[in-house]
Amino acid sequence: MLIPLAEQLRPETLDDYLGQEHLIGKGAILRRAIESGKVPSMILWGGPGVGKTTLAYIISKQLQRSFYTLSAVSSGVKEVREVIARATESGESPFLFIDEIHRFSKSQQDALLGAVEKGVVTFIGATTENPSFEVISPLLSRCQIYILKSLGEEHLLKLLDSGRKHLEERMQKEIILAESEALLRISGGDARKLLNALELIVSSEQGASTIKITNDLTLQVIQQNLALYDKTGEMHYDVISAFIKSMRGSDPNGAVYWLARMIEAGEDPKFIARRMLILASEDIGNANPNALLLATACFQAIDVIGYPECDLILSQTAIYLACSVKSNASYLAIRSAKSAFRDGGDQPVPLPIRNASTNLMKKIGYGKDYKYAHDFDNNFVEMEFLPEALKGTRFYDPQDNPREQEIRQRLKKLWKEKYRY
Repeated sequence: MLIPLAEQLRPETLDDYLGQEHLIGKGAILRRAIESGKVPSMILWGGPGVGKTTLAYIISKQLQRSFYTLSAVSSGVKEVREVIARATESGESPFLFIDEIHRFSKSQQDALLGAVEKGVVTFIGATTENPSFEVISPLLSRCQIYILKSLGEEHLLKLLDSGRKHLEERMQKEIILAESEALLRISGGDARKLLNALELIVSSEQGASTIKITNDLTLQVIQQNLALYDKTGEMHYDVISAFIKSMRGSDPNGAVYWLARMIEAGEDPKFIARRMLILASEDIGNANPNALLLATACFQAIDVIGYPECDLILSQTAIYLACSVKSNASYLAIRSAKSAFRDGGDQPVPLPIRNASTNLMKKIGYGKDYKYAHDFDNNFVEMEFLPEALKGTRFYDPQDNPREQEIRQRLKKLWKEKYRY
């Protein structure tokens, strides 16, 4: 069996490892820990193909300790306990690497706690999902979290060149990389995806003595060969993007089709539900506040039910979000406010709305002239709630839908011309 190019080029030392300079560059925090021989249990968080598995393997090799590896997709509590038993017998505190740790249930993660805390194993977990949501708190507290970034263009071009040379030698052909933009775009910073695509293109041109890789050839070959959804990375982000854009574009048919693709591929339902939660606020917001409530209920329900029945809940929610009136006013408001803060710095809080928690604060004016809204008609009284430099700045601009038009009229009635509603 031919070993994939990405596996053949997997680096074996820190010096050969590309990217993640913030962690393993000269003097960086994780490199210092490795060189000292005192490596903590850790969780490596980053997108697919950024080097999580490779880094775990290099750490074990450099420290010359046994390396056990499990996949959360195919392993359970039984396999975890077997590894811990072997580690206890050996007495060497080997590394236990678990890929896709976010797919482990609470009971499966619980099985790790004692061994990690006592140092029976040095745990390394890898995840593409935010560990704050997917890893239980007791395990998080016993691990360092290291964030791995997508590979930059410089790293990807080095990989491409290494892959080209390796394939030239293996196939005894001349390979000319005339254009690389399409390959880089398709990779999305994923080294494995980049090398798989390169190998696929070269393999498709086996009859030629010289292979010239262009953007057109890349797109032609990739589109013909990567039509299937691969939840491990190849089409993962393309399909979730199509799903989100279908709901944003108010097309329930497109939304439910891409949802079906993910469900059939065994995509983590929490991943799907979390994306719908974000969309409910980003793309619908106050135009229909019930959208966020339903998306939240969906996330909670699938955590209880799971596959296969939870596909009904995912479908109901996706269709509702797709059919809902849309507004990104809340999204634009927070972006605008954050921009104003970055540009203007720490503007002082107006004295009337500061918290006067001590007598000294009261004496110097904290809370002076503050008016309690509920003491006035309609529970409203005009005051200044923004720093002086931002007085009159409108961050929230209600959009043209029935619910937000009601909000606009209310704000206009309350604030008159102050915010130009």
